[in-house]
Amino acid sequence: MNLNLKFAGALTTILVLAGAATTASTAFCQTTNPSSDVIARGEYLARAGDCTACHTAPEGKLFAGGRSMPTPFGTIYTTNITPDPETGIGKWTADDFYKTMHEGRSPDGGLLYPAMPYASYTKVSREDSDAIFAYLRSVPPVRQENREHDLRFPYNNRSLILGWRTLYFKEGEFKPDTAKSDEWNRGAYLVEGLGHCGMCHSPINALGGTSESEAFKGGLIPMQDWYAPSLTSNKEAGLGDWSIAEISDLLQEGVSHRGVVYGPMAEVVYNSLQYMTDADIKAMSVYLKSIAQDEAQPPAETLSSSEASLLVSLGKTVYDAQCASCHGVNGKGKPPHYPPLAGNQSIQMESAVNPIRMVLNGGYPPGTAKNPMPYGMPPFAVSLSDNEVAAVVTYIRTAWGNRGTAVSASDANRLRSSPLQ
Repeated sequence: MNLNLKFAGALTTILVLAGAATTASTAFCQTTNPSSDVIARGEYLARAGDCTACHTAPEGKLFAGGRSMPTPFGTIYTTNITPDPETGIGKWTADDFYKTMHEGRSPDGGLLYPAMPYASYTKVSREDSDAIFAYLRSVPPVRQENREHDLRFPYNNRSLILGWRTLYFKEGEFKPDTAKSDEWNRGAYLVEGLGHCGMCHSPINALGGTSESEAFKGGLIPMQDWYAPSLTSNKEAGLGDWSIAEISDLLQEGVSHRGVVYGPMAEVVYNSLQYMTDADIKAMSVYLKSIAQDEAQPPAETLSSSEASLLVSLGKTVYDAQCASCHGVNGKGKPPHYPPLAGNQSIQMESAVNPIRMVLNGGYPPGTAKNPMPYGMPPFAVSLSDNEVAAVVTYIRTAWGNRGTAVSASDANRLRSSPLQ
C-alpha cells in the first residue's frame, strides 16, 4: 500500500466492503493469535488491493519493500511491511496501522508523502484495515532496512505536505449512498477505497494533486508513458454502453469481447483482480458503468489534411500486411483473443500513447484463471519505421468510422525510449 501510481506506474487496484468500526474488530488484531478466518480475509483484501505491486521489489522478498518508484519529484523507495520488529511493522499495533491508512501518518505522528494514496485509503473501514494488518503480521518477517527517498528540493521538505493535505485530503471512511443499491455501494467502496483507481485514472497537477471534480477523468502516467483513460467519458474508457458481463470479463479475465487489457492494467488484473470474487467484480462493474457519462466531442485534428491523408494511405498498406490477419480487414478482430479495432474506444482517445506503444512494444494480456493461455501481440519497433508506426496508428484511429486523430512520426519516435513495463 504505497506509491501514488500516477507517479510511479505500478497500477494497483481494489479492496473489499466497509463495515462500522467496532470494539471487537479493533481487539482481534491486538491479540497475538487472530483467527485463521481473519487472516484469510486479510489476505484476500491485501491481494485485492495489490499490495505486492509496490511493496515487493523485483526478485525481492514478499512485502519487504525496496522497490524504486520514479516520480516527477524524484525517486521514492517502498517500505518494508513484513512483521520484522526492527525494519518492518513488527512493533506496530492495529491502531498504528489504521492511523497510517486512515490519516496518512506514521505511528509517531509523522506526515507521509501523498505518494502513499491515503486520500483513498482513508475510506477503508476499520474492520478491513484490521484484517489486512492481521494478515501482514502472519507473513514471514524479513529484516531489510528501508531506504531513504531521493526527492529533489523542495519536495524533500515534509512540512510542505501540510499544504497538500489542506488542498487535497479529506479524511473519512466510505459513506454509503442510501439512494443506491447495496451492490452499487459495494462497487463504489471497492473502486474508491484501497483500490484507489482514481490515483491513475485522474489527472494530476503540478503539486501532485487532483481536484474532486476531476476524479476518474483520465491522465498520462508520468515516468512510464502510458495513458490511464477516463472512466467517466464514453469516448475513452467510460463503460456506459458496455454490458455488466463485458466489464466483468475485462476486469477479471483481462479479455472481453469489447477489448483487452495491456500494460499496467494487465499487471493489475494479473496480481489482483483475477482473485476477486465474482460478486465483488460484478459490484465494481455496476459502479463503473454508472459513472460513465455522455460521449465527449471528438478531438480536434492536429495535422494538416494532406499529411493525414498520406498517413492513412501508407497506414492501410502497413495494416493489410501486418495486422489484418489477426484484427481483420474490416477491423472487427476475433474477440476475445484478438480485440476489435473498429469502434474500439481505446483506439480513438485524444491521447494516442497507448496504441502507439502497443504497435511498438506489443504485449500480452495477463494469464488468469479464466484465461490461462492469452494470445499476444508481437512488437513492431524493429520492423517498422517511425513513419510507418505513425501511419498504421493513424489508419486504425480513423478507419471503419473511428473518430480519432492522426499521429505524427515524432510521436512514435518519442515513445520508442519509453520503459517497457
